[in-house]
Amino acid sequence: MTLIVGLTGGIASGKSTVSAYYRSLNIPVIDADLEARLAVKIGEPAYKKIVAHFGTGILQSDGDINRMRLGEIVFSNEQERLVLNEIVHPDVGRRMDEKQRLAMENGEKVVILDIPLLFENKLNEKVDKTILVYVTEDIQRKRLMERNQLTFEQAIKRIHAQMPLEKKRILADELIDNNGTIAAAAMQAKEILEKWNVLN
Repeated sequence: MTLIVGLTGGIASGKSTVSAYYRSLNIPVIDADLEARLAVKIGEPAYKKIVAHFGTGILQSDGDINRMRLGEIVFSNEQERLVLNEIVHPDVGRRMDEKQRLAMENGEKVVILDIPLLFENKLNEKVDKTILVYVTEDIQRKRLMERNQLTFEQAIKRIHAQMPLEKKRILADELIDNNGTIAAAAMQAKEILEKWNVLN
C-alpha cells in the first residue's frame, strides 16, 4: 500500500523547502505548482483558454504568459481568480493523477502531493494524510515581500486570498513549524514520516 500525503502551507510558508527535503530522501513529490506551469505552456489547452478569456495583454513578447501580470488581475478580482482556477485545475488534476498512478505501480511506500490549495479545493479528501507547513503571518508577509519584490499591500492581498493558516492548522493531520531554521523544519518533516512508518 502506498500512503498518499497532501503537503500544504500558505504562500511563502516554506512548503517548497520541505518538498525539496523530501525529494532529497528519494521520496516522489508531485508538485501542483509545477504541473500548473506545464499546463499553461504555449499550445496547451489551458493556455489557449486563458488567452481567450484574459486577452493577449497578459502575454510576454515571446508568447509565454506573464505570471506577474496575470497574478495582479486574479488577486485583485475574486471572480477572475475563480475563472482561472476553473481553467487550470482540471488539467493539473489529470497530470498529478497520472504521476501518482505511476508511483503507486512502482511500489512506492509514500507519495507526497505538494498542493498549495489542498484544503481550499477540498483535495484533502483525495489523500490519506495531510501535513501543513506554517509560519506566523508576519513572517509570511516579510518572506513574500522579499521573495516576490511585493509591496506590503500586494503581499497582504495574496496572503488573504488563501484560507488562513490558523484554519488550516485545525484541518491538518500533522504540522511543521517553519518559523525557525530549515534544519528544524527538515527534522520535523522526517519525524512525521517515521511516525507513519513510511521511511525506508
